Amino acid sequence: MMLVLDADAVHAALSWPYLVAELQAAHRGPSPLSEVVVQSDPAGSGNQFVTLPGWLPGGLIAVKMVGVFPGNQTADPPQPSVQGLVAAFDGETGAARLVADGAAMTARKTCADSALGAQILAREDADSLLVIGAGALAPHMVAAMCAVRPSISRIEIWNRTHERAANLAADLRLAGFPVAAVKDIDAAVAAADIVSCVTMSNSPLVKGALLQRGSHLDLVGAYLPTMREADDEAIRRAVVFTDTKGNMKNGGDLLQAVNAGVIGWDDVRADLFDLVQGRASGRMDGAEITLFKNNGGAHLDVFTAAALLKAAR
Repeated sequence: MMLVLDADAVHAALSWPYLVAELQAAHRGPSPLSEVVVQSDPAGSGNQFVTLPGWLPGGLIAVKMVGVFPGNQTADPPQPSVQGLVAAFDGETGAARLVADGAAMTARKTCADSALGAQILAREDADSLLVIGAGALAPHMVAAMCAVRPSISRIEIWNRTHERAANLAADLRLAGFPVAAVKDIDAAVAAADIVSCVTMSNSPLVKGALLQRGSHLDLVGAYLPTMREADDEAIRRAVVFTDTKGNMKNGGDLLQAVNAGVIGWDDVRADLFDLVQGRASGRMDGAEITLFKNNGGAHLDVFTAAALLKAAR
């Protein structure tokens, strides 16, 4: 039997505590065979279509197919920048098992990935969160981070267009989160225990010199070599981690820092497989600045599809 799940069904089935726990459990095993295929609009619009197939050894096959259309946010009417589908297949027979909304699956997978990183790396007493960016991922990131760090009592949102941050903050307050929109990104960075960047920025937004001792920096955007969310000083000051070393050389934050001689690839201490399986240590003390580069990848889409099938049975 093949399941067909819309966005609401995906969000309802994949609660943050459940999905973070499922991702953590999945990282105790091998990584699926996976790849990422990015195609750019031949007309030169800057839009992209991304295909991410992955195959878990002895288990599920999942393929995510999503378009990345940044201009959708200003369309009339506005549409999500990321839209598509996730399809899952039986690894033994090839039978179709699942079709699910791609934007919802991406939001859940991406934010749970960062939340697992924060659960391992952020201070347990972290009480302030700054989310940079007010796009589709931002409200999910707030909820995911609060799920793994219930100590958070102050949340701020910054966006280049302040009105969008203010509107999102108002919606999140209605949902019970203590959120305020801020205009001064530098002051907000300096005061935050956890900083999560969910943007499409091509230039650094976070100044590393402002990060306070003991903070945790979560970089989600900058999935292309030309993109950047944090400056070289942030990379230099932090102990750097990533979700998977196999996919860490694509994003601009680490790639540009390595090319500039700020760090080397061997300076990335560990990925989630290393951390969950106990091959490497995470945060060493309360003063250390930790940086988690969320690269994503098809292996996480396979893990998330497996979690969804398990929850929807």
